[in-house]
Amino acid sequence: MATDTETEPEAPAETNSESAVEDELVESVANQVPDASAEEAAAIAVAIGAHLADRERAATAAAAAAAARSEESWGGKEWSFSERVRATQQRHVRVPEETPTDPWTAAGRTDRM
Repeated sequence: MATDTETEPEAPAETNSESAVEDELVESVANQVPDASAEEAAAIAVAIGAHLADRERAATAAAAAAAARSEESWGGKEWSFSERVRATQQRHVRVPEETPTDPWTAAGRTDRM
C-alpha cells in the first residue's frame, strides 16, 4: 500500500566506468543490437570499454617486459670477467645474473661475489 510519504527508489548513480563510455560506442552497440534497450546497450559498451582498456594495459605490460629483456646482459662475458678476477685477486668468483654489466661497476662489487 503506497502512501504520500513513500518515495520512488532512486536510480543507481552512474559509476566512473559508465560515465567514461563514449556515446559513440553506446550508439554503435545500439545500432548493432537493435533488440537491446538503451541500458543494455550502455552495459555492453561498458564491458567492451573495459575489455579494450585491459588489452591496452596488457600490451603496455608486454612492451615493458620486452624492453626489460632487451637490456644489456653479460651474454657469455661473465666467464672472462670471472677469469680476470681470478687472475688479479687470486680467487674464483661466480658472477650473478643481477651483477651490473658495466665493467667498472662490476669490478667494484667483486668483494660481494
